Amino acid sequence: MKFYTADLCDKYPENIQVLDPIMKSYGGAKRIMGQIVTVKLSGSNKTLIALLKSEGSGQIAVVDVEAKFTAVVGDNLMKFAHENNWAGIIINGYVRDTKNTKEIDVGLFALGTCPKKTMEACEGSLHVKIHFGGIDFNEGDYLYADRDGIIVSATPLEM
Repeated sequence: MKFYTADLCDKYPENIQVLDPIMKSYGGAKRIMGQIVTVKLSGSNKTLIALLKSEGSGQIAVVDVEAKFTAVVGDNLMKFAHENNWAGIIINGYVRDTKNTKEIDVGLFALGTCPKKTMEACEGSLHVKIHFGGIDFNEGDYLYADRDGIIVSATPLEM
């Protein structure tokens, strides 16, 4: 899995979308690539928990909580992601337990940190089109992320 998002941007300028520079890395994996599974949450992360407890097969969960200032993922969900072969999690929201999440070999990119978790009880939606950071995330698209940024393509990219 040797790639650099900068090189992919140079090679495929017409095939990619580049996420606005709003994300920080909080996971142990510093470079991830995989197909997108989308999750829209309006409160509780219950739907995301169920997803991460299922087989990830190298996929990346892209989660939109509309930048609500409560933590969506912590070390427990990262452990589920690692145990079930998820490559990473991208969150339009916040995370916690970052001392521990940085030790787990899964990519985790989020807006920032918040120690408070959400307590709202409501269901989320899976496999829906979501938009944040200036790009559209579609189920099945390909995501590539490293220290330089996050890019998305409708088709797989080769170096």
